[in-house]
Amino acid sequence: YLARHRFRAPALAAAALVLAAAAPARAQAPAGLAADLVADIGDLGRIDEHGYLFLADRRTDLVISGGVNIYPAEIEAAIDSYPGVLASVVIGLPDADLGQRAHAIIEAGNDALDLDALRGFLAERLVTYKLPRSIEVTRERLRDDSGKVRRSALRDARLTDKQTGTVP
Repeated sequence: YLARHRFRAPALAAAALVLAAAAPARAQAPAGLAADLVADIGDLGRIDEHGYLFLADRRTDLVISGGVNIYPAEIEAAIDSYPGVLASVVIGLPDADLGQRAHAIIEAGNDALDLDALRGFLAERLVTYKLPRSIEVTRERLRDDSGKVRRSALRDARLTDKQTGTVP
């Protein structure tokens, strides 16, 4: 999903976003923009030629695999469109060769998922480097009661399980 907002002064908004991303501790508002509007909230996005801001994902969710930026939201949208998938979360797990690898955690309904068919489905919708290197199916809820995904908790649980040898 992409959130879409329109700024009245796209150049000022873009400058504020660039400043906050480049040096959040030293970010200052450009002329004409109130200082309290400059904040590093961790969102990644772009402003198009019409002044629309497209938010892609959170910086902390970004997976860097082999030097390539992978945005989990794009992979999750593809997985969520597969029949039988209730929800999905993509996290980055350590990889000896790539630095990180995309790991998909899928909350399935009552029917068993055909993982080979799912991989084929994803291969038609995503470029190769964005395909999850590992997939885990669960019946546990991936979102808390407020509807938020706690990626760090999911990642920490997989890292702990990996140390005991139980991660796929």
